[in-house]
Amino acid sequence: MRTTVVIDSDVAAEIERLRREGVGLSEALNLLARREMARGPSSMTGKYKHRTSRIGLKVDVTNVTDVLDLLDDDR
Repeated sequence: MRTTVVIDSDVAAEIERLRREGVGLSEALNLLARREMARGPSSMTGKYKHRTSRIGLKVDVTNVTDVLDLLDDDR
C-alpha cells in the first residue's frame, strides 16, 4: 500500500537512526509502529477523564457572558 504521510521531526530522527543501522525506510516505519502497538493501549486512546481543581478565583465564572462583560469593562 502506498500512502503519503507527514512525519514529525522526532520520528524522522528515529527513522534516520534506524536507517544508519541498515534498516530500510518501510521496515523502520513498520518497526516503530509495531513497537508502539506492543505497548498496548496508550493514554491517548483511553477514555477522557475531566479533572477539576480550585484555583482561587474571586469571580463567579459559571456564566460565560458575565465573565466576558467583566473582562470588557473599562473600569
